[in-house]
Amino acid sequence: MCQNVAGKRLLEWQRMQVLQAGRHKLLLLELETESIENVARQAGFSFKLADEPRRMVLDLAAEDRQLPLLLFDATDTGNQGWFSRCHFYVDGMSGAVLQTPITVANQRDRSGRALPNAVRVQINKELSPNFRLPNRAQVTEQTIYAVLSNFLSALLNTGVGVCGGSVVKPLAGRMEPAANRN
Repeated sequence: MCQNVAGKRLLEWQRMQVLQAGRHKLLLLELETESIENVARQAGFSFKLADEPRRMVLDLAAEDRQLPLLLFDATDTGNQGWFSRCHFYVDGMSGAVLQTPITVANQRDRSGRALPNAVRVQINKELSPNFRLPNRAQVTEQTIYAVLSNFLSALLNTGVGVCGGSVVKPLAGRMEPAANRN
């Protein structure tokens, strides 16, 4: 179904829309706050959700967890056991979770130290029409809920690797480089 809205064409596709302005296109996800809340709750996180026009932001905390979230430095050879098990990798410079519309950031205490049991997760609602999930899966709201669920489970159980950079700090594993033994 096509309609002309202020010089922009909107195409309905399932529950997702394609916005076209001239030669530029964006996929517009219509994420449901209740579904995102259910995913976070089922994973075992307490959360605060902000639904913004271009993104959803979740402040997540695993309050009852004794160990830190499994966000580790993937570049450290001491963490290779974690690296071989993980399904998600974070660009340490931007916080982007590779091949997903998710961005992650540390939450910090008043002195600026990263909280070991808390992260901020942002889900972008505007994506390139060429954006594909792993295995070239097409993007729908349902696939985003599944990816978020798997990501939150990885933070608690299997691990998420931080690749390079200094913006996102690892919370688990060996975080300091081994001392030089010369």
